[in-house]
Amino acid sequence: MARIAEIMELFQMRLRVEDACRAFRSLDGELAKVTLRPGDAASVEAAMRQMEAAVDRKAAPFRGNKFVEPYVKPLKDKYCAAILAKAAAIKGKPGAS
Repeated sequence: MARIAEIMELFQMRLRVEDACRAFRSLDGELAKVTLRPGDAASVEAAMRQMEAAVDRKAAPFRGNKFVEPYVKPLKDKYCAAILAKAAAIKGKPGAS
């Protein structure tokens, strides 16, 4: 019986890994297009919320997968930092507000 339990555990692990592969493919590439006005803090915040919601939507089918869960927050943080950097870069350009 122990052998059957080991086989079932391996099978379940395989399913989690396959789900993780699907999740990473889903989260790869363009997640959402957001617009922002660099001098407008509310616009930048809204862009970050839109991006976080897009990540949550893509990751939702894989919630609870121990291979996927650890990557969701860092991915959101990465995109938030990119939005802030983009807003700062645009704001710093001549003629930008």
